[in-house]
Amino acid sequence: MCGIAGIISRNNTKINDDVLIKMGNCIAHRGPDGHATWINSDGTAGFSHRRLSVIDTSAAAAQPMHYAERYSIIYNGEIYNYIEIRAQLISKGYQFKTVSDTEVILAAYAHYKERCVDHFDGMFAFAIWDEKEKTLFCARDRFGEKPFYYSEDNGFYFASEVRALKVAGVKSEADNGMLLLFLSSGNTIDSSDKSRSFYRGIKKLPASHWLKYDLRNSAVLVERYWEVSKEIRPVSLNQALDELDRLLSLSVKRRLRSDVPLGTCLSGGLDSSSVAATLSKLSVRHLKTFTASFPGFEKDETARAKKIAEKFDLENLTVSPTAEGLVNDFERLAQFHDEPVASGSVYAQFKVFELAKNEKVTVLLDGQGADEILGGYDHYRRWRMRSMFPEFTARLLERRAKRELLDPSLNRDFADAASKELKIIKPVVR
Repeated sequence: MCGIAGIISRNNTKINDDVLIKMGNCIAHRGPDGHATWINSDGTAGFSHRRLSVIDTSAAAAQPMHYAERYSIIYNGEIYNYIEIRAQLISKGYQFKTVSDTEVILAAYAHYKERCVDHFDGMFAFAIWDEKEKTLFCARDRFGEKPFYYSEDNGFYFASEVRALKVAGVKSEADNGMLLLFLSSGNTIDSSDKSRSFYRGIKKLPASHWLKYDLRNSAVLVERYWEVSKEIRPVSLNQALDELDRLLSLSVKRRLRSDVPLGTCLSGGLDSSSVAATLSKLSVRHLKTFTASFPGFEKDETARAKKIAEKFDLENLTVSPTAEGLVNDFERLAQFHDEPVASGSVYAQFKVFELAKNEKVTVLLDGQGADEILGGYDHYRRWRMRSMFPEFTARLLERRAKRELLDPSLNRDFADAASKELKIIKPVVR
């Protein structure tokens, strides 16, 4: 994890080392291994970068990084297939001074321009300044693992976290509509506009999108570059299992590319246990694994995690998050989140990562996302039933809606107040 921040503006009085250093300092926790700033020759583009070294820890791979006397980049994340892309670009005549994935992104952009993101297997948020064209190209990974906030406030400001925009003077009033959405549904993303943040005037670059800002006319163009394929291919169960095994093995193998110590999270569930099993198949032994333990809780998976660790010859370390600990850590936890979070599991992960840091482990493999991909949550079954029996479920939902709307105990004061004050809800019944 690194921290990125920057300003693009025709008013070069807004861009100076003092403000760029402040932007970097307030996200210092994202990158403890180095901090550097850069301003272009006419003072219209400025970058600030906090470095966490993972691939090519040498000074040559520090950022902001420059390429071909034209492109400059700051970047947060990792491109897992950078070795393969690098080889392809070398075959096309490109040369490299480092063995970093950062330089690969720069060369890929020089060659493919906006289509470079089609070639990346990774988690990333980056910004590339093109000095010749006076444009800024930004992109976020397919699933939005790495954050990217921006504001078009008399120029273009961007950063990994909202706080870096605030110290640069960007206005950040709360978006009451987003607060209402969160309080009423628990959602932190507006499905109708995924660029909305919890602050007016500050946007999020949605997952699987790129953005281009043209300094010459202050134009912002945002485009989606990828979406999940909905193609259905008939395959046998064995074919599906073989393909899943191939993809999981390739995914884990690529994520082992690191120049710093790595480990893995291990909950004892199917997802993280599959990662552990795959590590064993790849002949990886003695890695440290990290588990959140909940003694006395009926769904505690600590015993299962220890069995998996023993079976695959992995060291298992545990931490037990507590209610008292949450109270003590709450202010610090909140400082790392500029926006509300939707689940208490954030604190469990916070303690697991804290344990890993204390054990000097920089990179963690994790099983997060397997439930979403494989339909492991109960509510996915309901959606599946709805897709199988649309007319039947539609009638059920209609009867339920009518019953709830006619319920005399339904509190309409909240809806009326929200409609009046926020102007985003129309009361269903008058």
